[in-house]
Amino acid sequence: MKLNLTNDLCFFDVESTGLNILRDRIIQLAIIKVKADGSPDEELNMLINPGMVFISQEAYEVHGISAKDVANKPTFDKVAKKIHDFIGNSDLAGYNSNRFDVPILMEEFARAGVDFEIESRRLIDVQRIFYKMEPRTLSAAVKFYCNKPMENAHDAMADVQATIDVFKGQIERYQDMDFEEKDGSITEKPLSNDMDSIYRFTNDLSLIDVTNRLKYNSQGEIVFNFGKYQNQRVIDVITKVDPNYYRWILEKDFSVQVKKTIKKIKEEYEKQKA
Repeated sequence: MKLNLTNDLCFFDVESTGLNILRDRIIQLAIIKVKADGSPDEELNMLINPGMVFISQEAYEVHGISAKDVANKPTFDKVAKKIHDFIGNSDLAGYNSNRFDVPILMEEFARAGVDFEIESRRLIDVQRIFYKMEPRTLSAAVKFYCNKPMENAHDAMADVQATIDVFKGQIERYQDMDFEEKDGSITEKPLSNDMDSIYRFTNDLSLIDVTNRLKYNSQGEIVFNFGKYQNQRVIDVITKVDPNYYRWILEKDFSVQVKKTIKKIKEEYEKQKA
């Protein structure tokens, strides 16, 4: 299908050192410019050196781009004008682009001293179309999985019964299907009628608490999942690196689950030390 365009439309995606649009940096930028005049699409694809900003382990596990891959690539300020000229006056489109790709690109341009305005551009986020046209509400799930309208929505008991109906419908629909992970690996029939299998499929077992403040690293050790000690072992931080951090966590607004886990780690350390 040919898109009906009055402006060129740049579909773009970035890979980055992490998910913080202010602190993190772009390490790959890919753009396809669909031309309003019907001429062939233009493409731009480049790797970018993030300078002194490190690529987080979580980000690397998603895109597979290492510091070595970008070590000899130009920093953003060296290619900012080329990117800006390529985009020109185009409108912008992407997937979840309004929340992440556009803001982080604007930050990179600002650091490079390039004025990149979006006020006159149309921003099209394909994810928003998906979410609006395929709503993720309980009522929509009942219609999709159970092929019936939901009655008495937002009555607590009706919502519970609807959830049971949807859950059964999901098992019936997916129980014989394999699931392909982002890395291409296959999980065989993760939604078979077995609660242990479903639990493992629907939860990130590397996370320890529901607020995602603590997690297991690849060695099965508990590490912080936030702040200045992110990815550092909890036991090292609270006993050697910064013992006051232990008291700080106990006094601040962290969940009971986090505080209980931290206390247990400290108690086991003191017991072994004694």
